[in-house]
Amino acid sequence: MSTWSNKIIDDALSLPSDERVFLVEKLLMSLNLPVQADIEQCWAEEAERRLSQLAQGEAELIPGNEVFMKIRQKYAK
Repeated sequence: MSTWSNKIIDDALSLPSDERVFLVEKLLMSLNLPVQADIEQCWAEEAERRLSQLAQGEAELIPGNEVFMKIRQKYAK
């Protein structure tokens, strides 16, 4: 890491916690990652899709203990 980057990090760490939170939020927003509302919308759509599949008989439920048993068997060492 460059001296410049280290200086920025040192300066950021010296900020009060509320200003560090603000800085983190701004940096994350600059990455153009999906925002929480977008993520929640995608999960809601996925849940609706899965419910529809169940209602139409296109999918079946598998008990959780069966799923975890298969995972343990698959990854047992």
